[in-house]
Amino acid sequence: MNREDICALLTEKIKQLKNKEQSINSLLPDIQLLYGTQPYGRTPVMYRPGIVFLFSGYKIGYINERTFRYDANEYLLLTVPLPFECETFATEDAPLAGLRVDVDILQLQELLMDIGEDPLFRPGMAESGINSATLSEEILCAAERLLDVMERPLDARILGKQIVREMLYHVLIGPRGGALMALVSRQTHFSQISRVLKRIEGQYTEALSVDQLAAEANMSLSAFHHNFKAVTSTSPLQYLKAYRLHKARMMMVHDGLKASAAAMQVGYESASQFSREFKRYFGITPGEDAARLRGI
Repeated sequence: MNREDICALLTEKIKQLKNKEQSINSLLPDIQLLYGTQPYGRTPVMYRPGIVFLFSGYKIGYINERTFRYDANEYLLLTVPLPFECETFATEDAPLAGLRVDVDILQLQELLMDIGEDPLFRPGMAESGINSATLSEEILCAAERLLDVMERPLDARILGKQIVREMLYHVLIGPRGGALMALVSRQTHFSQISRVLKRIEGQYTEALSVDQLAAEANMSLSAFHHNFKAVTSTSPLQYLKAYRLHKARMMMVHDGLKASAAAMQVGYESASQFSREFKRYFGITPGEDAARLRGI
């Protein structure tokens, strides 16, 4: 069976499994099935860390001057939460179909301990928090077996995590494996910036200054700006603003908050300033966006 046939088979499996997604999530919480037949224009998104494997359709991401495509040939590896813009290409004949895998840090640490000091292990380097790499035959084979076990609850519970570990291994030894290694390293610029991003995630409602964040990373201001942009492709202030806007957006959509209440929740003192920045970033007002996402 050639690569194109394998991807077509995986796409059909995902389509069939979507109606079992709730039970699959309870057995394999680190796995999310992706399936859709509608294209979506360029829109701001906030992805949490993980790996996205697509077998049909494709997405294009935009982050400042960078553009990256992920599809049946290239997977997406995201090792920090990043705001960027994303365009989705999908139709009835060529749906978007794939898997999203959350990276279990404990599983990653155990895998690296098993590899140890093996001289054959030479992962590629990666300084950015968002990377793409070739979707190998080994990963496709593992994905096929993972989708197979999802059809049987006991197999999914017992075997699924081991297959995910296998996929993680192939990413780790691949051309962007260094980005995964940086998640568990404490001495790299990447890990220092990751620590800052975790602080933003936990304290984004507070008045965080760039000086404070640089001190958290134990860097000078100039070094902090340089390394922050290398990892996130944006500046600290732009990142913090985008993070707050995305959080407010989710509060309005999922919790039903009004724009003014969401603005206060994420640290804005002025509702009008929030509305202006929201429209500048997302292209529409908070009320219009919440109504659109709720399908009103």
